[in-house]
Amino acid sequence: MNVLVINAGSSSLKYQLMDPDTGAVSAKGLCERIGLDGKFTYKAGGKTVIDAQDVAMPTHREAIEAVLAALVNPEYGVIKSMDEIDAVGHRVLHGGMAFTESCLVDEACKEAIRKCIPLGPLHNPANLMGIEACEKVMPNKPQVAVFDTAFHMTMPAQAYTYAIPYEYYEKDEVRRYGFHGTSHRYIAGRALALLGRENNPEGTRIINCHLGNGSSLCAIKDGKCVDTTMGLGPLAGVPMGTRCGDIDATILEYLMGRYGYDIKEMLTILNKKSGVLGISGVSSDFRDLEAAAGEGNARAQLALDKFFYEVRKSIGAYAAAMGGVDAIVFTAGVGENGIGNRAKIMEGLEFLGAKIDPEKNNTRGVEAEISTDDSTVKIFVIPTNEELMIAKDTAALATK
Repeated sequence: MNVLVINAGSSSLKYQLMDPDTGAVSAKGLCERIGLDGKFTYKAGGKTVIDAQDVAMPTHREAIEAVLAALVNPEYGVIKSMDEIDAVGHRVLHGGMAFTESCLVDEACKEAIRKCIPLGPLHNPANLMGIEACEKVMPNKPQVAVFDTAFHMTMPAQAYTYAIPYEYYEKDEVRRYGFHGTSHRYIAGRALALLGRENNPEGTRIINCHLGNGSSLCAIKDGKCVDTTMGLGPLAGVPMGTRCGDIDATILEYLMGRYGYDIKEMLTILNKKSGVLGISGVSSDFRDLEAAAGEGNARAQLALDKFFYEVRKSIGAYAAAMGGVDAIVFTAGVGENGIGNRAKIMEGLEFLGAKIDPEKNNTRGVEAEISTDDSTVKIFVIPTNEELMIAKDTAALATK
């Protein structure tokens, strides 16, 4: 079976053609600068076949057409015709309270996604554009929407409720939603398999650390999410590349009054100019921070220390919330590749029974157990694969 996985942004579109049963990716690439000057990349057989500038992509429809044309190209295509694409799976950021799982796209589904636009104003419109573009180009193919928020909808009320007037939850659906849910669901499944509990998750307690330019932690009990660090939007939680994470809301009032910022300017600062970039003044890339800290840059070191501290604190909080922890998992760009970062985060968590092995920890981008032999908590590195999770959901729903 071939599933085309689409992740549409406002001016971009990532794609992969993959087999959900084996996870094999036959082709993938990226459409960038849609509506501007257009850039198109296409990789097949592990090689970049197309890396073209100034490709006419005024809308997402033309971007999808460019993808399909490459996939069926007689010279470098990986399928003979569009008939070989069985279904299309779409990443959708925000499902609000309407979606607790993935769904086949129909008019009711699209309308529900539209209603979630106020909750995901930057992403949901783009996700809809990707869906509608595929409908126009491939009108007879099953389309499936896979929501970033769905995995977190098992959180109990004490975890998702904010301590503000309850009417805002009742009337406006203001609550903790959480993100990276597709990643957390995939990682939880792999962690359970490594624990030998894939078919018997009852009683298990896992803490996922999805650490990258965007970061979130997730507490998973009995195979289900019971808490996560991101909130109504992806700005909450631990500090990230350019996002502030949790801060005192009084800061907004103070800075807006002092400098005359409007709310849009303030949110730009919190989303684009904060996090480890804001502290360090160097970069949002952790590799750059490590290099700068190694050269004696005190602010770069402070940015790293702040990140390590907040992740470590969240791990401790989730262990307390679940009454213990059986496994701690590192994933995403920093989690999968940051050897020193993982070691620093785990410092001081030995009281939980979690001990990291320096030699086992010397690994990047591969699935591995990195805890010591006498550690009572398993520590894993598990590369995430959101696209595979999307493809599997799509295959399951498209063949019902």
